[in-house]
Amino acid sequence: MTRSVAQAIHSVLGEPPEVGVIAHDGSTAGDLGGTVMRLRTPRALSYIASHPGQLGFARAYLQGDLSIDGMDEACPYDELRLMEGFDVRLPPVRELPELVRVLRESGVSLTQPPPLPDLETPGELRKLAHGIRHGRRRDAEAIQHHYDVSNRFYEMLLGPSMTYTCAVYPRPDATLEEAQEEKYELVCRKLGLRPGMRLLDVGCGWGGMVRHAVRHHGVSALGVTLSRAQATWAQERIASEGLTGAEVRHADYRDVTERGFDAVSSIGLTEHIGVRNYGSYFTFLRDRLRDGGRLLNHCITWRSPDHVPMRRGDFVARYVFPDGELAASGRIVTEMERVGLEVQHQENLRPHYARPCGAWCENLSAHWEECVAEAGLATARVWGLYLAGSRYNFERNSVQLHQVLATRTSAEGESGYPLRPDFA
Repeated sequence: MTRSVAQAIHSVLGEPPEVGVIAHDGSTAGDLGGTVMRLRTPRALSYIASHPGQLGFARAYLQGDLSIDGMDEACPYDELRLMEGFDVRLPPVRELPELVRVLRESGVSLTQPPPLPDLETPGELRKLAHGIRHGRRRDAEAIQHHYDVSNRFYEMLLGPSMTYTCAVYPRPDATLEEAQEEKYELVCRKLGLRPGMRLLDVGCGWGGMVRHAVRHHGVSALGVTLSRAQATWAQERIASEGLTGAEVRHADYRDVTERGFDAVSSIGLTEHIGVRNYGSYFTFLRDRLRDGGRLLNHCITWRSPDHVPMRRGDFVARYVFPDGELAASGRIVTEMERVGLEVQHQENLRPHYARPCGAWCENLSAHWEECVAEAGLATARVWGLYLAGSRYNFERNSVQLHQVLATRTSAEGESGYPLRPDFA
């Protein structure tokens, strides 16, 4: 059986119903009255042929070589839901020679995938080869890759709160800003913050937790971030708001020498630490606390301890979170307990995280032209694809979000924790 290019790609997709394919040579396959995927260049086929899974299709889309009719680039949520049902695979062995022949006759290279000039520049992904995985230099480069895009870009994407972590919705009709405020307030209540206390916020981002705790709970707070752009933005905002007792440093959390904090918050940093480093991480945070002090760890988790780790070839690991690693909540609890922390409470906020991902997509769509002008088309597409995929994965319980609260309980067994939680 002789197949056209479009038919070959349609077969790689698992020949999904209600999906049509139009190839660069004009050949067609599938249902052209349904969702139509257009492969505009031979390069698109090279991406797919060299990486038949999600990475190949993502590469082709990010470079503009693949498009889907009617797709919102800022929020391709519906398309991702559709593609989740694809059975992306190589055809049976008996059909491979014919597939290879069709692709080669169309000018597709099966051995030399084309470069990605807009994304894989020396200033972006290749620099992550520097240093040991999760060593200081490489961690700094990974954080800069993700967070030093542009503060203006993030202002448009995240909204006024400049908060890029899971929100907590106090009611179904709450706005994104209300939900982010509620998240910070919940963390403060879990930590039992009172006037005069000292708070350390590691991986503080643009300083949202630091500013909220100082403004509403009368504490002094130190935040640290590896992103210079985040630190600069936070320092300027603290100064403009006249907040006394609030400090944000551009530094590695491991460079914090102060001890005796009443509370430590880690909101969205654990994903960057590396699972093998959890022990040293929680030991460091424990040692920053006084006896009876509390630690709140807030991070994305796998739903199961048997989940396959992210691979470098996955879209998120390749273009969004270099060196990012997740674990199930049980691993986090175990590692906290292993270093002597007493776990008091944990909570899964998974349903809450799908909603801000959707809201950020809406912000991106509302400011699409400005975001493209600020960060470039490829980066804007990465974020649209990533946020839409994140929303979908939180909705379908592929990933979760856990807050784990622990105390540095003294040798005499004094934790300072109430008989019943007082933060509900």
